[in-house]
Parts: sequence; structure tokens; C-alpha cells
Amino acid sequence: DCVRLVERNISNREQFLHFGSDVGRYEGFTPHGEFNAQNWNSDLEELEYRRGRVDTYCRHNY
Repeated sequence: DCVRLVERNISNREQFLHFGSDVGRYEGFTPHGEFNAQNWNSDLEELEYRRGRVDTYCRHNY
């Protein structure tokens, strides 16, 4: 089954950061978002937690 969790971070109607469980990491779309993505992607424990949330929040609703 293809179930995915998407987290979008938006400020002033502009998406600056995105996490997709299918990609498994954060992607930045602005300089501020790229800075945060680099920091958050370096925390491997947090990334594993984020990747696992698809099972916690999504799969049972699919």
C-alpha cells in the first residue's frame, strides 16, 4: 500500500519546508527552509521518528 504522510511548513502564505514520508527527509524551498532542513535532516533519531509517523497516524485510516 502506498500511504504517505506530508508535513508542510508555511509562513506568510509561502511554503518554506516540507517533509514527505516517501522521501524520508526534509526539503527546504527558501533560504530559511533550507537552513532548517539541513539541521533537521542531521538528527537521525528525529528523522526515524518522522518516518514512522506514517504508521501511527495514517495507515490505520487508509
